[in-house]
Amino acid sequence: MEFTLPQMWAQMGFIAKAVVVILGIESIFVIAVSLERLIVYVRARGQSRRYAMHIRRMLERGEYQQAADAAAQFQGSHIAKVIRSGLQEYVKGTEGDGKAAYDVLGAVNRALEKTGERQMAQLRRGLAGLATVGSTAPFVGLFGTVFGIINSFQGMAKEGGGGLGAVSAGIAEALVTTAVGIGVAVVAVLLYNYFTAKAESLQVDTNESAVEIMDVLIKQSSSPAAGA
Repeated sequence: MEFTLPQMWAQMGFIAKAVVVILGIESIFVIAVSLERLIVYVRARGQSRRYAMHIRRMLERGEYQQAADAAAQFQGSHIAKVIRSGLQEYVKGTEGDGKAAYDVLGAVNRALEKTGERQMAQLRRGLAGLATVGSTAPFVGLFGTVFGIINSFQGMAKEGGGGLGAVSAGIAEALVTTAVGIGVAVVAVLLYNYFTAKAESLQVDTNESAVEIMDVLIKQSSSPAAGA
């Protein structure tokens, strides 16, 4: 007996069909999140590199406000937002209000940490959904399989037939939902691990940039000109 997808779909019960539809929606969600995250990560890394090159001369000349303002041109860069928050806090704290250098640097460090955590939360957005699909899709598929087998045996009972030939067709149709569920889960888990590694790499870049900015500002605060 030849099994085709249209024939299997026609033989499925309502619950099994609903499960396949749910798994189809989950697969679309996985694809949409993956494409969106891929674009975000590629954009974040590329714009962060351009921003770092753009403000290098500004930092060397002590043009911190200009470097902070330049971040507006790199909206896709997570590092630009972090550096901007630190530089703005430093400029605000050193403009004639008489604050001690360690107070200003402490405020800068807190601004860098808060903005960095906020940006990492943005970069991880959607990954929890991938993890949820990866962990639940096999069980959703198994749920459909159970009801598919029940539907198969109910059909056998009504017809009064039996034997391996009668059972195999119904079981093959029922197992489709399990196969689909496992396929969706495998893809979701692989993509989740891939994007988690990407997010962690971007977090390392953020931490290194924050440390470099702190080093620049500490040297500026410790210089004789700053003390004068």
